[in-house]
Amino acid sequence: MIPTTILILLGLLGAGIPVAAALGVLALSLGEMYGRFPLHLAMGELAWSTSNSFLLVAIPFFVLLGEILLRSGAAERMYAALVQWLPWLPGGLMHSNIAACALFAATSGSSVATAATIGTVAIGEVERRGYNERLFLGTIAAGGTLGILIPPSINMIVYGVLTETSIPSLYLAGLIPGVALAVLFSLTVIIICLVRPGLDGERIPTDWEGRMRSLPDLLPPLFIFVAVVGSIYAGLATATESAALGVIAALVVAAAKRRLTWMVLRESLEGTMRTTAMIMAILIAAYFLNFVITSIGLTAIVNRSITALGLGPFELLLVVIAFYLVLGMFMETLSMMVATVPIIVPVLVRAGYDPVWLGVLIVLLMETAMITPPVGINLYVVQGLRKRGRIDDVIIGAAPFVLTLLAMIAILVIWPDIALWLPRTARG
Repeated sequence: MIPTTILILLGLLGAGIPVAAALGVLALSLGEMYGRFPLHLAMGELAWSTSNSFLLVAIPFFVLLGEILLRSGAAERMYAALVQWLPWLPGGLMHSNIAACALFAATSGSSVATAATIGTVAIGEVERRGYNERLFLGTIAAGGTLGILIPPSINMIVYGVLTETSIPSLYLAGLIPGVALAVLFSLTVIIICLVRPGLDGERIPTDWEGRMRSLPDLLPPLFIFVAVVGSIYAGLATATESAALGVIAALVVAAAKRRLTWMVLRESLEGTMRTTAMIMAILIAAYFLNFVITSIGLTAIVNRSITALGLGPFELLLVVIAFYLVLGMFMETLSMMVATVPIIVPVLVRAGYDPVWLGVLIVLLMETAMITPPVGINLYVVQGLRKRGRIDDVIIGAAPFVLTLLAMIAILVIWPDIALWLPRTARG
């Protein structure tokens, strides 16, 4: 049963079928082959219950928040401000790419939106400043992955819903690893540029007067971050309500800059509808697949197979990490999370691992998948913005940052308190 499931899924994805459709077809196929009753009759009820989840309402709000910041020019002004502060480091504007991704991640909750937004603003600087194109594109693809680790995060919301884990705790747990990963990305750029000085680009001259003038353009992301995350920990809003507050804060920022026009609102709403429809289609199909594999006993078979291996907790964790690294090469991250977390996480929790810590670890593995060929979605986003050349350039440029992510995963495994200290402190 397990080999059949894997072969069908890989065949559907290899045929270029959209992820949501592939998961739905896989679920229907497994139901027909192994189901004892017509499982497809539950599809309507599952679609309604999935779409009706209060926590998932936060997803379109976070997507809309990012769209408003992009369309109103706030992201462009933020990037220009960071250019004033970071060009003295070896690698110059590549650090601005990473820092801008980290700041935008603190508002958008999406890696794809982060990579697309910062890539749109930054990609024109490659030729203008004489940077090595591969490494420059790699910083955008890798920096974009921070969107699902630094709170607020759409993937953490989905993980929290799937595992009934506290989303505020997940947000706190992702903060320090997110900042640490951004620093490690910048450190990777510094090391590469020191070893290969020719990869560095033109240094942009700056002075303290220009830096001081740019500070107001760095405040909007911080204002929105405080509105979203601060409202949760102040006890003023739930995760969903804080997302709505974030949208209001983004509208205030756009209005303050006199960029809140009907055109901006229309384009933001259209972009939100397209992205939300894609995400919800994947979620509904993945929930239906979970229902089918549970009904036909595949979940129980997987659990028995893992138990039969007789592995200790640490060996089991290594197997799971290897599983996600391999699966991430062939599967889109959100659907991979929804399809696997209900099966994998209970096994690891029984082995003694904290579900909040596991949430951060799995998100880091999802980030790695986003820049791992052949299906790394951020690679295709950046190549799409580039509009020329081969995707091989983006893959090669992102390769050093895959190693950085693996190093961050190892650090988190060795020192779990990096993720758990803030939630534990908040709980007193």
